[in-house]
Amino acid sequence: MDGVTRGNGDPKKLTDIAIRNLKAGAARREISDGKNGLFVILQPGGRKSFAVRYRFDGRPRKLTLPRGITLAAARKAAADAIHEVEQGRDPAGAKQQAKEAQRIAAANTFRAISESYLEREAKKEEGKRLRSLKWRRTLLERLVYPTLGDRPITVIKRRAIVELLDAIEDGKLVNAKGPIKGGATMAHVTLAIIRKIMRWHATRDEDYVVPIVPGMGRIRPDEHARSRVLTDDELRRIWRAAEAQPNDPFATMIRFMLLTACRRSEAAALTWDEIVTDDIGSCWLLPAARNKVKVDLIRPLSKAAQDLLAAQPRIDDCPYIFTYGRRPLAAFSQCKDELDEASGVTGWTLHDCRRTARTLMSRAGVISDHAEQCLGHLLYGVRKTYNRDDFKPQKKAAFDALAGLLDRIVNPPAADVTPLRRPSGTP
Repeated sequence: MDGVTRGNGDPKKLTDIAIRNLKAGAARREISDGKNGLFVILQPGGRKSFAVRYRFDGRPRKLTLPRGITLAAARKAAADAIHEVEQGRDPAGAKQQAKEAQRIAAANTFRAISESYLEREAKKEEGKRLRSLKWRRTLLERLVYPTLGDRPITVIKRRAIVELLDAIEDGKLVNAKGPIKGGATMAHVTLAIIRKIMRWHATRDEDYVVPIVPGMGRIRPDEHARSRVLTDDELRRIWRAAEAQPNDPFATMIRFMLLTACRRSEAAALTWDEIVTDDIGSCWLLPAARNKVKVDLIRPLSKAAQDLLAAQPRIDDCPYIFTYGRRPLAAFSQCKDELDEASGVTGWTLHDCRRTARTLMSRAGVISDHAEQCLGHLLYGVRKTYNRDDFKPQKKAAFDALAGLLDRIVNPPAADVTPLRRPSGTP
């Protein structure tokens, strides 16, 4: 440490001009501002800052002051620091504690906890837990982080969650693009994700109490889960209405969905390149990027499904099979409304086709494991570890059985009729 000294040997008070004219040397320097404990820190590169040196509990201590403050402000801060020492408090220690508290608070924001949860989920084996990982992060970024993301999870109370759910349900959230579409179902799903994250955090922090209680959901469980399965009569009417429109891609896609038990999004973006020939015949190879389980899925196609695809026209340079132009099918609501009107069947959704197909497989005698494989559901636990079969022959038989049962439902065989004999002697 050095500094300008008076004639009596005491350090001389610094001035703004003196600080401005300080020249950096090869080593770091500390220039004293007299006996007030304040120093100017001069780095070899020329950067200047202020620090206060003092003793606390007999040990030398140093308090670095904020960068960019003036000499007058630095002297006041030094005087305040010395006053704290005289009162038995360590200002440098308090600063370190505040900094540590800030670091802990930043690590415990809802956003930080959520990202840690998602990161750990991503490390787990692929399967059911990872199906909606990307979707969950998107929902958090759109609906939750703007309101709760920067708050420490420990200070998020029930009221804040309820107010957020109210805003989502009422469609009052707004982002840069405008109002965000909400509703009771979206609020209910958002609550489920928040609850999962908070419960996960509670398993890692014994002092944390989850603020969510029963009754905060926005829909009843029986409203959330659908169980709609098309009856034979409804199937017949929908199939025949779709069959009556052979040139309508949407109508053809509905029949294809029933024959393959696929999801709407999977069928709508089906491309010609995904139809391949395997050792068991024509198959649909659905790439990992286009399904929820994130593994390549292969679905052997029944002859009925193959016939539907063969009847679809190919559009030059268009990769999609079900299309009105050169893009995947969209505007499902309008197309389905027209099909509802033509068939006279209402109150069903496109996903009900998948549930109906799965139910029909059971009716056709397909065992559960094979039917679940047809839907693209994965095995879990020990069964997944030890059963490495791809089930292709079994899935082929299952889809053929499904197609056969659909055909019998849509085109029921005529009942056997035995003509009555006329009594002898009658004309």
